Amino acid sequence: MPELIPSPTRIPVPGGKVIDEHVGAVNTPDARLQASVSLARMVAPAGWSEPFQTPDFDEITLVLAGTVLVDHDGGTLEVTAGQSVVTRGGERVRYSCGPEGAEYVAVCLPAFSPDSVHREEEADSAAGEAS
Repeated sequence: MPELIPSPTRIPVPGGKVIDEHVGAVNTPDARLQASVSLARMVAPAGWSEPFQTPDFDEITLVLAGTVLVDHDGGTLEVTAGQSVVTRGGERVRYSCGPEGAEYVAVCLPAFSPDSVHREEEADSAAGEAS
């Protein structure tokens, strides 16, 4: 039977980014869904960025407005409104956004968890950028 998810859960994060999780560990009571997929709408302010990460999950990002930048070992991808990007588990990536900020939807397979994202410490990120 179809299951209505009446509203997302807002997940507080530093840096002014807003995460509204629709499906995943926080908002979905179904344990099977919690483990298999997460779906969230993100709104990031101008100039936002996060540390490099090497997640265990694949992530599909659909940009609705603005620009999402994805730094990776081969350079930087610029993903604009109407475009998508797929990053694979085990890849070292860093997400940020352009001067106008960004609104986007992220789908993680298997689901995002704080233990599976493997974010680097800020000092490690700076060292990684230099190499």
